[in-house]
Amino acid sequence: GDLFASLSIVMDNTFLVGDSIEIENYQGTVEYIGMKSTRIRSVTGEQIVFSNSDLLKGRIRNFGRMSERRVLIRFKVSHATKQDQLEMIPALIREAVEAHEQTRFDRAHFMSYDAAGLEFEYIYYIVSPEFNLYMDIRQAINFFLRDRFMDAGIEFANQTVQVQLSRESVELLQETVLKQHN
Repeated sequence: GDLFASLSIVMDNTFLVGDSIEIENYQGTVEYIGMKSTRIRSVTGEQIVFSNSDLLKGRIRNFGRMSERRVLIRFKVSHATKQDQLEMIPALIREAVEAHEQTRFDRAHFMSYDAAGLEFEYIYYIVSPEFNLYMDIRQAINFFLRDRFMDAGIEFANQTVQVQLSRESVELLQETVLKQHN
C-alpha cells in the first residue's frame, strides 16, 4: 500500500520536497518522500514520519502551492462608540490595508451586536504566500488601526462580564463568607 501511495504522491505532484503542508494537526515542511514513508520537519522542530498510505487517507493542506493568503479579522469596539465613529471604522481599515503594496482589500463591515461589544469583520489578501510577510503586514495594520482608533477616541471592547446581584444575594454571600472565616 505504501509503495502505491508513494507512486500516487509523485505522479500526482501532491506535494514536493520543500512544500509546507498540514496533515491532521501536524504542520511542517516536507524533507523527504520515500517509497514507504514521507518525513516532515514540524514547525516546532521535530521530524514527523508518516507512512505514505496514511498520508493519502487524510486531507493534506499544501501551503507551498498557495498563490496568495486570505486574511479574515474580527474585533469588537465598545458599545459607547458613537455613530460617526462607527461609520469611520471601515474607511480606516481600508486605508490600513491599502497602505501595503502586497495587499488587496476585499471588504470591511459592522457585523453584529452582542453583550461584549459591536463586532466588525474585514477581509484582505496578501499577494504572497510567505508567512513572515503575512505576519509583518498584519502587525503593521494592527499598529495603524490602534493608533488611529486612539486618535479618534474609539475604544476596543473589554471582554468582561458584568454580574448584578440583588440585595438578598449580597447578604447571603456575606453570611457565607463570614461563616467560612469563623
